Amino acid sequence: MPLLVIPYPHIDPVLVHIGPFAIRWYALAYIFGILIGWFYARAIVRSERLWGGKAPMTVTDFDDFVLWVTLGIILGGRTGYVLFYNLPYFAAHPLEIFELWNGGMSFHGGFTGCVVAVFLFARSRGIPVLSLGDVTCAVGPIGLFLGRLANFINGELWGRPTDVPWAMVFPNGGPLPRHPSQLYEATLEGIVLFVILALMVRSGALKRPGLVIGSFATLYAIARTTAEFFREPDAQLGFLWGGATMGQLLSIPLFIAGLAFIVYALKHPAARSP
Repeated sequence: MPLLVIPYPHIDPVLVHIGPFAIRWYALAYIFGILIGWFYARAIVRSERLWGGKAPMTVTDFDDFVLWVTLGIILGGRTGYVLFYNLPYFAAHPLEIFELWNGGMSFHGGFTGCVVAVFLFARSRGIPVLSLGDVTCAVGPIGLFLGRLANFINGELWGRPTDVPWAMVFPNGGPLPRHPSQLYEATLEGIVLFVILALMVRSGALKRPGLVIGSFATLYAIARTTAEFFREPDAQLGFLWGGATMGQLLSIPLFIAGLAFIVYALKHPAARSP
């Protein structure tokens, strides 16, 4: 046990109560992640320099797409959590599937929901699927960063026991000091991934459709797999095949798919500015 432990900042998961309703940090993370990502995406779509010419979609197209991708995130994220992480429990308590305010979202499920939303919307508008996916992935780390901060505020998804000097004792994690793994993930999946993708976009990655998608998928898989070495596995699952966690196993196909997108994008010539 470390000599010093950083006190866990006890923040009420509920920001404010309004009559029978409660506004939670977890919900605000999703709302602001979508809103900030929306404004950033609009700036990307407007910039002809980033595309090597006029963008293959309009700002209005993306405005209309926001509702589709929001539904994809919520439905996919919740479905993924139910199927991958706690199916026996939800099979016995099906009504709790709809209690989103209690947390329980899967990134891999949410990503799948986004893929479906991108494909369906792009086909309905005649927009290139890969280009719409590139913009969506470029703004994705914003939501991931805020979501992990919300996990930290909720005192959930804590790390494994450790003796590092920045360990914390989480209110629901027992008496042992643990890694604040939510903050590791916020840094890797949020800040680091956002900076890398932003630099790629500024360097012309959007001129090769699919390159940002592939880079997002591979880099996220690496970041998530790394963070999982410090994160306590879900109690109902524990360690799985080969001592891996569910998050690590789900990241394997994501990583492979990302590499395939990168190879595809690099095989095609980049668009040139007129």
